[in-house]
Amino acid sequence: MSESQLDVLRGKIDKIDEELLILLNKRAKIVESIGKVKETQSTKRYDPVRERQLFDRIAQNNEGPFSTTALQQIFKQIFQVSLELQKDDNRSALLVSRKKKPEDTIVNINGIKVGDGKQQFVMGPCAVESYDQVYQVAEQVKKHGIGLIRGGAFKPRTSPYDFQGLGFEGLEILRNAADAFDLKVISEIMTPSDVEKALDYVDVIQVGARNMQNFDLLKEVGKTNKPVLLKRGLAATIEEFIYAAEYIMSKGNDQIILCERGIRTYEKATRNTLDITSVPILKKETHLPVAVDVVHSTGRRDLLLPAAKAALAIGADLVMAEVHPDPAVALSDSAQQMNFEQFDSFMKAINPCVNVFN
Repeated sequence: MSESQLDVLRGKIDKIDEELLILLNKRAKIVESIGKVKETQSTKRYDPVRERQLFDRIAQNNEGPFSTTALQQIFKQIFQVSLELQKDDNRSALLVSRKKKPEDTIVNINGIKVGDGKQQFVMGPCAVESYDQVYQVAEQVKKHGIGLIRGGAFKPRTSPYDFQGLGFEGLEILRNAADAFDLKVISEIMTPSDVEKALDYVDVIQVGARNMQNFDLLKEVGKTNKPVLLKRGLAATIEEFIYAAEYIMSKGNDQIILCERGIRTYEKATRNTLDITSVPILKKETHLPVAVDVVHSTGRRDLLLPAAKAALAIGADLVMAEVHPDPAVALSDSAQQMNFEQFDSFMKAINPCVNVFN
């Protein structure tokens, strides 16, 4: 066969490829339309009956030279990318989506802004134990120029025999100690019925990892005008995390901070595994600010500083850690809390890293 004959044949192939491209994109547009109809009907995107019917038609009408199995595999791929197309289209409609709102959301915590390009810290004890304990911590937090204090009054613990927190008494202690130093309070609320009462004590409602898919709680905090710090679930995918935030925003509250706190893996060297790459992914997929909890992700005091540096370097808007006057006698998570001397060293080492990588 001469070179000119090859060119003719290749030209025919090129023309067919162009026709296939046009037909595939035409098919894709129809698929998107089907996806929108299914969304209004709340029906599932994947239809195995339709796929089976197509495979049967291929088997009946295929005249070769491709085998029926080969063609069915090709159309299987077309089905899969079509489903992804519908999925992407659905994501773009989410209120939390970057496609929905290209500009960054800035969360305003009574004058402290998270997500405006200035990286922030939130510090405090794992659990509120007494007024004297929280007062001492608040004094140290203020000394380092930090405006946010955290502390657990409601403590979801693995064992029912572990310290469960002081409840609303703890919130009152936290509020009073914070007010003494003009600090803003972040604290977890676990039950939908407690949300309204808690608004008198907290500046930011924290939804903990174990409650990330407590949908009644998400909807309840979504009805408030308080900022919400939403922690990623212990084994949640990023997609599930984003949809949890959507529950909150769908009720009208767009003041949401997403918090990466580590996920459970087979690794035992740390308490959890810090999914540091979730930070840029979340900032790309959503318009919400992203925090990193370096204590629950590592569970180790010696890893707090390198984890915090990594969080700042990769673009976290907020870094969360824990401080206690005497961690050895803390009622919860003593291994991951810093004493005041360690806190001083931590802040001295981390401050030069703030806003360096923005």
